[in-house]
Amino acid sequence: MNSWKRYIKEFVSYLKIERGLAKNSIIAYQRDVLKLAEYSEGKNIDPTDIQYKDLKNFIAVLYDLGLGARSQARIISGIKQFYGYLLLENELKNDPSELLELPKIGRKLPEVMSIEEIDILIDAIDLSTNEGHRNKAILETLYSCGLRVTELVNLRFSDLYFEEGFIRVIGKGNKERLVPVSKTVEKEMKIYQDNYRVHKKIKPGDENTVFLNRRGAKLTRVMIFTIIKNLAELSGLNKSVSPHTFRHSFATHMIEGGANLRAVQEMLGHESITTTEIYTHLDQSFLRDAIMTHHPRNAL
Repeated sequence: MNSWKRYIKEFVSYLKIERGLAKNSIIAYQRDVLKLAEYSEGKNIDPTDIQYKDLKNFIAVLYDLGLGARSQARIISGIKQFYGYLLLENELKNDPSELLELPKIGRKLPEVMSIEEIDILIDAIDLSTNEGHRNKAILETLYSCGLRVTELVNLRFSDLYFEEGFIRVIGKGNKERLVPVSKTVEKEMKIYQDNYRVHKKIKPGDENTVFLNRRGAKLTRVMIFTIIKNLAELSGLNKSVSPHTFRHSFATHMIEGGANLRAVQEMLGHESITTTEIYTHLDQSFLRDAIMTHHPRNAL
C-alpha cells in the first residue's frame, strides 16, 4: 500500500502543479484512485503491476455494488488519468487502462436515487395514518442499512443492538452479519413502536417480528414493494423505485462519500463479488466507522 500512497501523492501534485486543476477535481481524481488502491490491497498488487484484467474485475465490483453508469464512468476516467500520468513519468511501458471502456449507453444498471429523491419519497409518507410511522421506519432502515427486502421483513427485535450500534441481519444462505445502524433508524424505530406497534394485537408467532401489517402479522415482500411504489407515485418521483433501489442507493452514496469498498461489500452481505478473492476479514469497529463517517443520514 506504501507504493500506492507514494504514487497517488505524486499524481495529486501533478494535477495541481502541472495540470492546474481545481481543488474539487483533484479530490475527485484522488478518491477514484484510492478506491482502486483499496481493491488492490487485498491482492498485494502494486500500481505498476496492475493488469487490464485486474481493472476489469475492479469495475465488476463497482457494478455489483450498484454503482450507476455515470459514477462508474467518472471512476474509470480517474483511473485513466492516473495511468496516463504513470506512463508520462516512464513508470510504465504499457497503459493497463487503455482498453478500459466506459459503461455503454443503455446498459441495464440498477436504479439509484439521489439523497434528495430519498428525502422526497420519505416526506410523502402521511404520518397521521396508522401505518405512517411504520412506513417511515421501514424506508429509513432500508436506506441506512442497505438491507434486502427479505432481510427487512424477517428483522426481529432480538436482532436489534442499538446500544452497541448494530443490527444483526440474516442474509442469503442463512448467513449472519452485523450492520452498523444510524441514530436516525433508532429514532424512527422507537417512534414506530410507541405510536403504532404497541397498539397492535399481534398474531401468535410474530411477537418478535419488528414490522407488522394491519392484522398484526409479519409483512410480506410484496407489501414492501407496494408501499414504496405508492409513495413514488404520490411524490411524483419519475423513477422505477423498489426496495432494492434503496440498497443500491445505500451502496452508491457510501462509495461516493469515500467509504472503503471492502466495508460496503461486507455491510451488503456479498459473499463473492467477483471470482477473485480480494476481500479480507473486517472487524466490526471498521464497519461502524465506515458507515458513521460516510452515510448521509449520519450528518443529520
